[in-house]
Amino acid sequence: MPIQRFENEKNKMLWVDVTNPDKDELRELSKEYDLNTYALSDCLQPDHLPKHEDMFGTHFIITRVQTKILPQQHASIQSLSTKIAFFYRPGLLVTIHRLPHSFIQDIKEKFFDHDACQQVESIVAKMLWYILHSYEDLAVKLSNEMDEFESKVFSQNITPQMLSELYQIKRKALINKKLLLFSQEAISSVKLPENQLDVIQDARDLHQKLLHIYDQIHEDVSNLVSFYLSISAQKTNDVIKVLTIFSVFFMPLTFLVGIYGMNFEYMPELHQSWAYPTLLLFMCVISGLIYLWFRRKKWL
Repeated sequence: MPIQRFENEKNKMLWVDVTNPDKDELRELSKEYDLNTYALSDCLQPDHLPKHEDMFGTHFIITRVQTKILPQQHASIQSLSTKIAFFYRPGLLVTIHRLPHSFIQDIKEKFFDHDACQQVESIVAKMLWYILHSYEDLAVKLSNEMDEFESKVFSQNITPQMLSELYQIKRKALINKKLLLFSQEAISSVKLPENQLDVIQDARDLHQKLLHIYDQIHEDVSNLVSFYLSISAQKTNDVIKVLTIFSVFFMPLTFLVGIYGMNFEYMPELHQSWAYPTLLLFMCVISGLIYLWFRRKKWL
């Protein structure tokens, strides 16, 4: 378990960053920094949703940061994101996560070491901004994919595979929207003085922007799926219409052929020389009348 301890003596702040701990190591952290044992056990649950708790002056926050999903990987909370837990109170910040994250070092160098943030809550606000910022890349990617699908669907260049791909986009947008909604409580819990409100306000503005983007993607996918199904139904109706027209033309002709195909000895026209061409002419007249009727009804 790599443990990094960052100290800022000027502002009397200690930041303990822990990567991929086990149960025994979490127990030691609990004793050393007086952290709630049950809250620490939540850090080991891989699918825990974002939340915030205030435990006797120590704030406990769980958030989820976006990770890269493999092309053929099924979209789920665990495949799209990984968990980061915060324990903070005046002068102390403990961050626990399973995977290493480059933005932690960036925050340390830009804000923690250079006194840009003078209290722990400011560091937490900056981390929340970086975590929310990780949702932007997928939002842009899904928006671009939606633009491509819209051009294909409206040009009626559709394939059966598109419905499955649209479902995956909808699922990713819905999962991220769910994570962002659960993160709202954690973002609202960070309290800063009036002269530092811009730090947390940036995170809140980004949160609202991302919620709007993912909500729009989800709505666009639903509309596009409805339009896709409408086009598919229209194509099916066109095929059925053509088949119906052919069947209407051939029904009376088949009826006449069936009658004159019966092998009875006494049939009035059987031995007449004009019977065969007359019957063919009668069939043509019937087809012509059906055609004129369809044209009058504007079905052709």
